[in-house]
Amino acid sequence: MSRLPVKTKRHFPSTSTGSDNDQEMIPAQKKVRTDTEPVKPQAASTIIGSRRPVMAARKAAVSKPARGTEAATVCAGPSKRIVKPSVASAASARGGNVKQPVASTSAKAGVTKRHAWDLKGKVSDMEGKISNYKTKIKSANQENEVLKETMLLNQTEVSELKRQLESQRRQISEYEQELKALSGVQDELEKVSGEKNTIQNELSHLQDKYKVMETLLKSQETELQTLQVKLSVQESTLTRVQETLRDTEEEVRSLRERVAEQKDELHAREMERRQLHNTIQELKGNIRVFCRVRPLLDGGPSKHIQLPASDDKTITLAKTEESHTGKTADTQKNYNFSFDRVFGPVASQQEIFEEISLLVQSVLDGYNVCCFAYGQTGSGKTYTMVGNEFDETRGVIPRAVQQIFRASEKLGTQGWEFTFTASFVEIYNESLRDLLYTGKAKNRPEHEIRKSSTNEVTITNLTYEHVSTEDQVLGLIALANENRSTAQTSQNDLSSRSHSVFQLDIEGVNAGRDIKCKSTLCLVDLAGSERMLKSQSQGERFKEMTAINGSLSNLGIVINALANKENYIPYRNSKLTYLLQGVLGGNSKTLMFVNIAPEPDSFKETLNSLRFASKVNDCVIGTASANRK
Repeated sequence: MSRLPVKTKRHFPSTSTGSDNDQEMIPAQKKVRTDTEPVKPQAASTIIGSRRPVMAARKAAVSKPARGTEAATVCAGPSKRIVKPSVASAASARGGNVKQPVASTSAKAGVTKRHAWDLKGKVSDMEGKISNYKTKIKSANQENEVLKETMLLNQTEVSELKRQLESQRRQISEYEQELKALSGVQDELEKVSGEKNTIQNELSHLQDKYKVMETLLKSQETELQTLQVKLSVQESTLTRVQETLRDTEEEVRSLRERVAEQKDELHAREMERRQLHNTIQELKGNIRVFCRVRPLLDGGPSKHIQLPASDDKTITLAKTEESHTGKTADTQKNYNFSFDRVFGPVASQQEIFEEISLLVQSVLDGYNVCCFAYGQTGSGKTYTMVGNEFDETRGVIPRAVQQIFRASEKLGTQGWEFTFTASFVEIYNESLRDLLYTGKAKNRPEHEIRKSSTNEVTITNLTYEHVSTEDQVLGLIALANENRSTAQTSQNDLSSRSHSVFQLDIEGVNAGRDIKCKSTLCLVDLAGSERMLKSQSQGERFKEMTAINGSLSNLGIVINALANKENYIPYRNSKLTYLLQGVLGGNSKTLMFVNIAPEPDSFKETLNSLRFASKVNDCVIGTASANRK
């Protein structure tokens, strides 16, 4: 009989399943864990042999809540001298309390160890232990069966509890649905309760209001009775007022008829006024000439210009000539000229405009009116036509614009409506330039004078501004003055080097009378004539002087042709005469200012200017007619 090591295990009953217990009862086999659950505590085991140390003493036992059992001894052969850790050792690692094996206890109690040669004794001991282990295994199997039955009962109870739990859950779900429904009912109940309170409040308010209305009704009934009494009085008064109203309506009808008659009479008188006004202007001459003498710069009197105090239409130039032989005394030669009006050095801008204001008024009556200033450079032409910014020194152009707009407002009360269109052009070196142009100089367009089939003179690509107030026109005049060509000469620090033409087109409509009129106000500031020896112009100034003198010479030629009643009038000889064609020989009322300088060294230029003005004054052109439809 070979010596076999004996391996003993102690099993403790647990609440694990039967399959777990069956695996634990298999002796001398290696148990392999196939599940991932935590290791369940097992019974402690003790290994008894001649060559192996006691392993159970090194590990702590594991205590289980189940009832304790006696230790069971299982024989097993060694395998490659590898000792498997027992359940007791695993339990001691977790800190459990496990009873130590009996064999280990008895060995410690002093049992004598058998000799190695006493094999029968050892076998006898082993048989006794095996019998003891079998008894314990049988007891453990019985306990295992009891535990299985207990586990089946527990599983049955668990299934029943699950069914009860599911039933309870269904009841809870039903209760929750009922609770939700009851919650909606509660919200609706609260809403209805709120509406009830609101209705009760409204009812209370209406009751209070009803009481107030009832009180008010009583007061209204009382007031109604009072008003009925007053109504009866008012009805009688109304009857009297109606009778008075009928009489008043008759009177108003009569007054309206009288107003209509007065309007017709006023219109007839306005037409008569215009006719008489035009007759007066015709008696004064279609081309009227005014002479204005500029004061000396030092303010003293001029010796060679004589102005009779009793005659405001005559001017005399006196020139003292020395004796060629020296034997006779010096002689004085006088040059007498007569014009429509002569203004001396002390004449103001207002005095001059009052003389031509009736002529300006003719524009609103439908007549074309032209006014231009002529004279040598530095004689005061621009001052006469434009003036300064101050009211006392404003010239003819701003005063004429002011009069036209004020007169148009007065005529508006008689049913007239006027539209105004302004333009401003200059003739510089025989080329036209738009003085209202605000673009770049390199993009400035070219202009040409065109004559329509109705003999109206127009300029291509010219700026025509629609204006409705005096300030708008004055703004355009200021812009034109900035753009006009000026330069310094030996005779004038700020000499105009071009002819400027301001034109205001006027259209009037009287819808009530079915009358239309169209007219043009043309105001011209001519450049001054110059002599080469006196002005000493060179370069660009000489070119400008040549163009200015040439255009003024052509103007003189046209005036002579008109005075001599020639068949051909050379208007196309210059841009100036071509532009003023309608003014000089057409349907227009024309006024010319001849401005003269009082200096003795300007005697020849003054004499030439007065001679030219006399020729203009002698011209007789066709009678102007109103442009009315």
